[in-house]
Amino acid sequence: MLRKELWSRGLRYQKNCKSLPGKPDLVFKGAKVAVFCDSEFWHGFDWENQKKRIGSKREYWIPKIERNIQRDCEVNELLKKQGYRVIRFWGKEIKTNLSGCADLVENTIRANEKRKL
Repeated sequence: MLRKELWSRGLRYQKNCKSLPGKPDLVFKGAKVAVFCDSEFWHGFDWENQKKRIGSKREYWIPKIERNIQRDCEVNELLKKQGYRVIRFWGKEIKTNLSGCADLVENTIRANEKRKL
């Protein structure tokens, strides 16, 4: 949904860029903007409350998701050191506020392009 909206706005991107840490879902290389669309389960949305709800295989899922959260922070730092602005959206955020998410990406791209000039 987000890709389609950004494309309709004339914003061109690379998908799943393997050359950058974390393989961002969308990358605007010229503007140095990396966008991640994170699922609530795998990336730990409201984790302190949600981990209490995991019933089966807790010994597997809790460390797995906590490592994903930690890795997300590490990836953010690596990208920032490379001069990228990192934007992360939750899946439900995109579904409920698509235009707001697209506006944030577009505004960030425009601001970074102006800064480069």
